[in-house]
Amino acid sequence: MSTPHNQAAMGEIAKTVLMPGDPLRAKMIAETFLEDPVQFNTVRGMLGYTGTYNGKKVSVMGSGMGIPSIGIYSYELYKFYGVENIIRIGSTGSMKEDLHIYDVVLVTGAYSESTYAYLQSGDENKLQMPTPELCDKLKAAAAKCNIPMYEGIASSGDVFYYEDEVLADRTGNLLEKGCVCAEMESFGLFHNAKVCGKNAACLLTVSDSLVTHEETTAEERQNSFTNMMKIALEAATAE
Repeated sequence: MSTPHNQAAMGEIAKTVLMPGDPLRAKMIAETFLEDPVQFNTVRGMLGYTGTYNGKKVSVMGSGMGIPSIGIYSYELYKFYGVENIIRIGSTGSMKEDLHIYDVVLVTGAYSESTYAYLQSGDENKLQMPTPELCDKLKAAAAKCNIPMYEGIASSGDVFYYEDEVLADRTGNLLEKGCVCAEMESFGLFHNAKVCGKNAACLLTVSDSLVTHEETTAEERQNSFTNMMKIALEAATAE
């Protein structure tokens, strides 16, 4: 079967999907890390591939930017394609002095003021949680790869460009909520996993800092976040 956003046939997508926001990052991961990758989707340019890693089937597909976009793609994967696990692998802005460019973050909860969860299922919880068992696999994979991993709550927002007079108060409020970094997708993913009875986790690489104002280029974000990718692939194919 296919959906309005995915042309794949049943069976072409693995039970575990790595989901970067950028479809070109999905293409890079497939071509760099997977053996015999086969493209299963090109609809709207949201590229998806299935191949093998460590001899086991795994897929990678872009999600686009924002909760509504990952909401569509992750829901279809869970509901219509039999996907059991989705690991978001994305970029994030650091909100803490000790969280630096290229550090890897395991998201322990996604805080958002988005109405996505409420409108989708009536869920009023502003903190959506990942699947503990999948997070444990990511921790074990990071240890196996000897890659340090920061853990904390992510702010999963609807707005990328804030007006200057709003940003300072906004950042202070999020820090009070326990957030260590900012991104735009994990809240929707975690909620969809809960609604569908499936598993979700999120790994992020720091692409810029709201504290030091350092930032990476678009090309670096597409091609250089390899530690996060290695951890996710090891976890995706672990027993």
